[in-house]
Amino acid sequence: MRAKDSARLSTVRLLLAAIKQREVDERIELDDTQILSVIEKMIKQRRESIAQYEKAARKDLADVEKAEIEVLSGYMPAQMSEADIQREIQSTISETGASGVKDMGKVMAALKGKLAGKADMGKVSALVKAKLSS
Repeated sequence: MRAKDSARLSTVRLLLAAIKQREVDERIELDDTQILSVIEKMIKQRRESIAQYEKAARKDLADVEKAEIEVLSGYMPAQMSEADIQREIQSTISETGASGVKDMGKVMAALKGKLAGKADMGKVSALVKAKLSS
């Protein structure tokens, strides 16, 4: 507030409202992993909005969403590198004994706990599918 950064302030207020809304809806107090899932959901919503705005040639609105993603990403843990994700996928496939695409759910369930907030799960899903189908 003191820095007069109104874009950051409004984004943080949106985040706090989303967290509070989920706490009220579920009648619980969110822990860190649940708060990370709220932030991930907000980032995903903004990415979808950016795609829609760019399709409609509304660069001004897309820029606002991109700025919000920048702010929200600052509250997420550091993202894993591609090589680290590949190693984690390989070790999880070995642990679960997955042999084909039919075992993808088992692998993704195990990875979700390990990679939550550290990697884009959509990207991880595509990598797991490619690894299991080969």
